[in-house]
Amino acid sequence: MINNRIQNTFKNLKKNRRKALITFVTGCDPNYETSKKILNQLVKQGADLLEIGMPFSDPMADGPSIQKSSLRALSEGANIKKIIKLVSDFRKKNKITPIILMGYLNPILSFGINNFFKSAKKAGTDGLIVVDVPPEEDDEISGKAKENEIDLIKLATPTTDTARLKKIIKTCSGFLYYVAIKGITGAKSGDPKLIKKSISDIKKNTNIPVVVGFGIKNPSDAKAIANTGCDGVVVGSALVEIIEKSLKSKKPKHKIASKIGSVVKRIKMII
Repeated sequence: MINNRIQNTFKNLKKNRRKALITFVTGCDPNYETSKKILNQLVKQGADLLEIGMPFSDPMADGPSIQKSSLRALSEGANIKKIIKLVSDFRKKNKITPIILMGYLNPILSFGINNFFKSAKKAGTDGLIVVDVPPEEDDEISGKAKENEIDLIKLATPTTDTARLKKIIKTCSGFLYYVAIKGITGAKSGDPKLIKKSISDIKKNTNIPVVVGFGIKNPSDAKAIANTGCDGVVVGSALVEIIEKSLKSKKPKHKIASKIGSVVKRIKMII
């Protein structure tokens, strides 16, 4: 058993017949201090797990909203060192909520794989998603994750066949992230009927929790996905877009966290 926080969260939610609400925001967007406030507000309003994006200049799996959020964070001097500090600062007040870092391999390699995992673990990171490393090439990442007791969370898509799914599950821990649509984040919503069948098929091959993300834009989308048999829903682009719109309208940055929190609260109430 690698990670208690993630496993305990899903265990407690299942016991109470609730779905996990996993929220995604890019670390240090729009800046470091506001990002800290956003993370705290997310938990206050009902987020069960926090997914923090590590900014990268070429986020190929992300749609326009999250790409822009990465650029905003990078313009504020964001890097892996700052993201890890963000986790460490959050952990000073919160020892319970699981934190998953999500990003791409290149920045991790630049930081140094060994240094990354040791630093992330020390800060209080629970899980990692590296979107551009296929299961055939993840031996080093998988080994370091296990060595540092960080769950390596894998992605499955609508095009993942049974043979490939078994490869993915082999080194996946924490939970499996099912990508509801073909394409990038923030695209149109997936078909709940098709997602329900996919979740059913996945659960025939593993007991690990399965969460669904990509294309969940509002509370009604989240509710529909929550009823597909999954164990949780991931909401990201919809939250990141609030930051973008708030900045465009020149609203005070200190109000961004509360605005995001109000959306999260509405979603949590109905899933």
